[in-house]
Amino acid sequence: MLVVAEGNGSYGSSSRMSNNINLNKNPDSSISISKMDLIIPFSPDVPCDNNGQRMWWAFLASSMVTFFGGLFIILLWRTLKYLWTVCCHCNIKHKEAQKVNNPMNSQADGPPKNPNDKDDAPASEVGWMTSVKDWAGVMISAQTLTGRVLVVLVFALSIGALGIYFIDSSDPIESCQNFYKDFTLQIDMAFNVFFLLYFGLRFIAANDKLWFWLEVNSVVDFFTVPPVFVSVYLNRSWLGLRFLRALRLIQFSEILQFLNILKTSNSIKLVNLCSIFISTWLTAAGFIHLVENSGDPWENFQNSQPLSYWECVYLLMVTMSTVGYGDVYARTTLGRLFMVFFILGGLAMFASYVPEIIELIGNRKKYGGSYSAVNGRKHIVVCGHITLESVSNFLKDFLHKDRDDVNVEIVFLHNISPNLELEALFKRHFTQVEFYQGSVLNPHDLARVKIESADACLILANKYCADPDAEDASNIMRVISIKNYHPKIRIITQMLQYHNKAHLLNIPSWNWKEGDDAICLAELKAGFIAQSCLAQGLSTMLANLFSMRSYIKIEEDTWQKYYLEGVANEMYTEYLSSAFVGLSFPTVCELCYVKLKLLLIAVEYKSEQRESSILINPGNHVKMQEGTLGFFIASDAKEVKRAFFYCKACHDDITDPKRIKKCGCKRIKEKVIPTFQNRSIKLANSMAVPNTLPSVLPVIECSTTAIPLVNNRKGSLLPPAPPSQSRLSLAVLNRARSLPGKYRYCPSTLSSTLTPTHFEDEHPSTLSPKKKQRNGGMRNSPNCSPKMMRHDPLLIPGNEQIENMDANVKRYDSTGMFHWCPSKDIEKVILTRSEASMTVLSGHVVVCIFGDVTSALVGLRNLVMPLRASNFHYHELKPIVFVGSLDYLRREWETLHNFPKVSILPGTPLSRADLRAVNINLCDMCVILSANQNNIDDASLQDKECILATLNIKSMQFDDSIGVLQANSQGFTPPGMDRSSPDNSPVHGLVRQASITTGSNIPIITELVNDSNVQFLDQDDDDDPDTELYLTQPFACGTAFAISVLDSLMSATYFNDNILTLIRTLVTGGATPELEGLLAEENALRGGYSTPQTLANRDRCRVAQLALYDGPFADLGDGGCYGDLFCKALKTYNMLCFGIYRLRDAHLSSSSQCTKRYVITNPPYEFELVPTDLIFCLMQFDHNAGQSRASLSHSSHSSHSSSKKSSSVHSIPATNRQNRSSKAREARDKQK
Repeated sequence: MLVVAEGNGSYGSSSRMSNNINLNKNPDSSISISKMDLIIPFSPDVPCDNNGQRMWWAFLASSMVTFFGGLFIILLWRTLKYLWTVCCHCNIKHKEAQKVNNPMNSQADGPPKNPNDKDDAPASEVGWMTSVKDWAGVMISAQTLTGRVLVVLVFALSIGALGIYFIDSSDPIESCQNFYKDFTLQIDMAFNVFFLLYFGLRFIAANDKLWFWLEVNSVVDFFTVPPVFVSVYLNRSWLGLRFLRALRLIQFSEILQFLNILKTSNSIKLVNLCSIFISTWLTAAGFIHLVENSGDPWENFQNSQPLSYWECVYLLMVTMSTVGYGDVYARTTLGRLFMVFFILGGLAMFASYVPEIIELIGNRKKYGGSYSAVNGRKHIVVCGHITLESVSNFLKDFLHKDRDDVNVEIVFLHNISPNLELEALFKRHFTQVEFYQGSVLNPHDLARVKIESADACLILANKYCADPDAEDASNIMRVISIKNYHPKIRIITQMLQYHNKAHLLNIPSWNWKEGDDAICLAELKAGFIAQSCLAQGLSTMLANLFSMRSYIKIEEDTWQKYYLEGVANEMYTEYLSSAFVGLSFPTVCELCYVKLKLLLIAVEYKSEQRESSILINPGNHVKMQEGTLGFFIASDAKEVKRAFFYCKACHDDITDPKRIKKCGCKRIKEKVIPTFQNRSIKLANSMAVPNTLPSVLPVIECSTTAIPLVNNRKGSLLPPAPPSQSRLSLAVLNRARSLPGKYRYCPSTLSSTLTPTHFEDEHPSTLSPKKKQRNGGMRNSPNCSPKMMRHDPLLIPGNEQIENMDANVKRYDSTGMFHWCPSKDIEKVILTRSEASMTVLSGHVVVCIFGDVTSALVGLRNLVMPLRASNFHYHELKPIVFVGSLDYLRREWETLHNFPKVSILPGTPLSRADLRAVNINLCDMCVILSANQNNIDDASLQDKECILATLNIKSMQFDDSIGVLQANSQGFTPPGMDRSSPDNSPVHGLVRQASITTGSNIPIITELVNDSNVQFLDQDDDDDPDTELYLTQPFACGTAFAISVLDSLMSATYFNDNILTLIRTLVTGGATPELEGLLAEENALRGGYSTPQTLANRDRCRVAQLALYDGPFADLGDGGCYGDLFCKALKTYNMLCFGIYRLRDAHLSSSSQCTKRYVITNPPYEFELVPTDLIFCLMQFDHNAGQSRASLSHSSHSSHSSSKKSSSVHSIPATNRQNRSSKAREARDKQK
């Protein structure tokens, strides 16, 4: 029979008791007990106190006796030990004093004892205690696997004991329990036995027993372990202080650190804060639950109230938050007293911990996950300088629609969370772009983005940083970290300074042969600008070729229409069809242009040593083999597929190139897939060194001499002169005949006597009969034997002998790629203003540079190297004059002192006196650079120096007669520059303009940092400030260049690493990885002797501009078709035309005084030409130019004596041009 007191109420009788009756009804009870004495439930089934008296004091006393008893023993032990130590110390002092007073007695007592002898028993005892203590310390410190398992097990059992407390909290605070029938009590007993053993280990391992006794974990054990044993003995359970087990949660972060789950400081701090907050909350709720359900002892437990544990948890939360709804509150005095103190601490904890927890959770990396690779889809990792501008430019080019389906996912990795604009950009491209927050310097973050399975890693640089060397150092460290994690990963990185590329060679796993590339922005920027000095506008054309631009159609007949048609062209690579096998490069190039509407400019050549190289417009000696890789200029990737699908049997009669698709003939069905092993080009007769190996073609004996072809902007293609003027000396003739056949040319009058092995007829034409008829008359043009008249900037007597120096004299660098001279002291090249004025410079390059001692170096060597390429003859080199701060140029001079024809005028580009002293009105190009651009925070002011210098030059006025008189008096007037004849006004490009009286006509190219500043360069344009750079007039005209256009090279290099090699070959003048290795060793070019191998390196094509005003192409210059010009130049002279530099107002019917030109890339076949056009072309190296220079110079000077004769040779009378123009138009109208 179960009896309970009415005052206590029944809020939850024990579920383990089977006989539950009504609390207020007990009619059959024979026991008469007062209401105040009935405290706890009892039953005859459980041997418990029949009186039902509370015995909570027994449980509490067991804990108190254990705690204070142990504390007393420890203090007593310490006291006795202290007293023993003091006594022993005093005894030792007393004995020492006796020894001092009676030394003889101490000796008589016995022999002296060895101080090293010690008592063996104490030694063994100390060793045993120490070993046990060390073993216990290892067991609880988680230094071993067993220790870690033990620590984790103790924590898990503590949480299990807390869970049992939560279950028992639904029962009365104190009740009778049968240990043998109560399962939860048995489990709790087992847990506490384990805790007792662990307590013993901790006690043994503790160095300071007193401090250990007062630890929180020890106090928890004191108040939770002994009551369990008491409950077994008394057959009753008291909920008591078992809630203290919640304090074990404080160690949760330590456990997670032992398991290597928590590694970052933020995660450790977050778990610490949460565990302290929760453990304090649960512990305080347990105390309120105990006192509220028990009542105050001095009130005889009559003021208790039934509250569940979770109601107490709720009460503590609303109390800590100072909300206090009042629906639940403390009634007991103990509870209220506790709440007073808890509010003070709990409120402080709530106010400090909760905001910090929320902040840590809010600051958790939103992009802190890991990349999940998708089967069948590659991914790349992009890191470095990740901003809205850099990412948008990269994505715009990488994901351009003109590329074939880009099945590549882009993973950005950066240690800074993206801002809202950048985040919106990522969301717009969410199907192909993912962002993760982290650093490539952290191997854990590299593992998150799966760098080991990535197709490549791209590193972007901050082009606008104030310290380029520091930025390069950061990117080099990124490369080192990535290569250290995964040596085989392909890396494409941007570098700002050329000299920092050498550090990449120090990385053992860096291998450019495996696809690793460093895009040096300073090198390419300087190279683009240098090529513009040789062919103005080329920088714009090349920048547009490797940038992905969409076609913008304009109906109006404006210059923008033709410019944008060219902008839509890009550079692509594709394997050539087997139909081209065995054909020479010019034949394939002509077929691709006429039949496939594709412009082939280069092929990949693989030598017998399996070393691949790119040959640009190689000539007739290169034969195509299966799997040859071609470089094309086309509007999209689908068009280039025609070169792979072309089949002579199926597509020979097709006139629409769009119909050229994969056919079903046997050749296509065989599916010959080009591999890396068979991508090769056969070099006919293995002709590597032209002047030492046999010629590809039979020697063709001609009755006239081989006359060199134009290969620079200052020459002119002219009709054949009378024999008396064009006859060369016998020695020159013999030297010309000793050259290989591909460098010789015979007049068309002898074409009928030539053997069929002539290079133009080496292979039958692959064009249809209609095309043959259309292009048939070009090879036998009456003007196909041109004579070149060169413009020499500094015609110094004796220069003609420079080309014929002794072979023991070093004229080129060790690679044979650049002209070289012994190093010169900077003082020897410095010109004063008066010296510069006396030296009548003409046809030179003026480099205006802003910089000082503190400015970052721009790398002027990269600007000079393309202008000193060895495929120029010495007399063709344009003198370079630097105008700027001498302090800055001294810092750059170390890399410039081995280049010939370089001068320095100390001054400022803003000084008109300095500009006039260097004859800026007679220069071929004026380059304006600044080394101070990135030191200014305001983007609008970054280009102020360059803009001011540009506007200053354009506003200058010149009296041309002064320069002409000085030039004539000094003998500096170049060939073909006779200004005495009004008809002699050759066109800019191959012969410079005869008269420049205003600075606006001076060819200028200005470097800009901020694209929007381009609007300030031209005052007469209508460019909107928000217009993209490539759509502005200065950029289209080639007078402005910004480094931002080089951003496209990252994606272009990823899709095809040969594109970067091709661009670098075109713009650097021949920089190779071997040369970069030499520069990394010495930071200067090393001179080398002329050997057949180094001289063979001179035989490479270069870019030039061809004038249509006169010469063999003059008949096509007025109203002719560009395609006819393309075929004629290719067949006759192996010149590959790829664009037009046209006057801006050439499309207008009325004459215009504007001299501005714009770029047209790869015009269509039917594009109509005008006489003032300049044609961009790739020209072969001319061996005869250097040998025949003396005769050419002599003949050109002799022409000065007769201005009338000169005019008839160098120019075409206006009447003749008009008649020819009208005839051409009539012929074209008849064809229509």
